[in-house]
Amino acid sequence: MSDSIMITVDKLNKSFGDLHVLKDIDMTVKESDVVCLIGASGSGKSTLLRCLNFLEMKDSGKVIIEGEQIERETHDLNKVREKVGMVFQHFYLFPHRTVIENVVDAPVHVKKVPKAEAIKHAEELLRKVGLIEKKDVYPSKLSGGQKQRVAIARALAMKPDIMLFDEPTSALDPELVGEVLSTMKELAEEGMTMVVVTHEMGFAREVADWVVYMHDGQIVEVGHPKELFHAPKEQRTKDFLDSVL
Repeated sequence: MSDSIMITVDKLNKSFGDLHVLKDIDMTVKESDVVCLIGASGSGKSTLLRCLNFLEMKDSGKVIIEGEQIERETHDLNKVREKVGMVFQHFYLFPHRTVIENVVDAPVHVKKVPKAEAIKHAEELLRKVGLIEKKDVYPSKLSGGQKQRVAIARALAMKPDIMLFDEPTSALDPELVGEVLSTMKELAEEGMTMVVVTHEMGFAREVADWVVYMHDGQIVEVGHPKELFHAPKEQRTKDFLDSVL
């Protein structure tokens, strides 16, 4: 594992009106780390992820991506988002475009990649996620799990350095969850730096290098999955795990 630091979060705070959603969050993610954020709904996990992609702007604190402190005033956030890919609960595919058109859209229009090159890369990615035979199909003909795998391929098409996943399986039928998790597992094995908000404790236990338990907008405990799941240090972590495992 590399020691190069991909993400540093320092004293991050975020409120929505009177609701203080993130409270002095500190977090470091190294290259090739897979970090799973767990915790009850409303604990701030998705907001933290959205702050790392600058879909939400922090109120105070620092977000440092690959050594650069990112601020709305000094950086083109769309450029930053090219390095930090994001996969959401819902797939947001263009319904009027085929699978491959969905995947090549951003590289061609945002990064100005020549179309032939973008198509070649898109085909490689669709092979990786097991959907090459669906490349000319429209999203309406895909299952939820297939749509989510296309969404992963689409995010990877921008060649990001970091991938963020916001509960990528929570909108799926249970029998489709496995195919998406196995795609994510493969990415982890290839060394992709990943931050994953998930309710899939089995995935966190098996794939994460670090698990971060959040409660009420704070990081309560960070640990290796073996330690955190089997011998949590904090009572709140223990109570949470008792309720979900």
